[in-house]
Amino acid sequence: VLAVLGLEAAAPGECELSRLLQDKLQYELRLQYMKHYFPIDYTLQVQYEEVLRPANITRLRNGTVSEAALRYLWFHVSSQAVLRIHEVLPEKHPSWKYTQELCQLFDALGKEYSEYRQTDVEVVVADLVKLVHSADAESRRKAVRPKALLDNCLKVMRMLYGAPCEWGQG
Repeated sequence: VLAVLGLEAAAPGECELSRLLQDKLQYELRLQYMKHYFPIDYTLQVQYEEVLRPANITRLRNGTVSEAALRYLWFHVSSQAVLRIHEVLPEKHPSWKYTQELCQLFDALGKEYSEYRQTDVEVVVADLVKLVHSADAESRRKAVRPKALLDNCLKVMRMLYGAPCEWGQG
């Protein structure tokens, strides 16, 4: 799997990993693995903070949160969403391998962010990341379709990685 994803090379950078993620999050793949292979109207219970939409990013940008902090937030929210989806799937489910590959890409991206500490980002982002990883937010949950989680992941990623990574070139 790692060779197929191109991860056997020496630590691809953040932009390369985001390109690999974009390829894995193509509409057809999200539709097939996150909608067609799930029961009709299937939802996951996630914390409100685990749903990161473009509007959230716009609001945080207007609040002068740095792009690096927004990427850090996107990484934590998106990797948690993919992990939640992966955890509900039995190993023989047709979407299991797909979500496993997404988890591996996020693990590799996590290495890029490993030097980043919560103390290095704005307080609002650090607080959101803590909420995403906290177990005591049980009362603040909402039902979300798996495809919607990955749709948001891709939309926000495109907002955050668009210009610096020059998508589609190379």
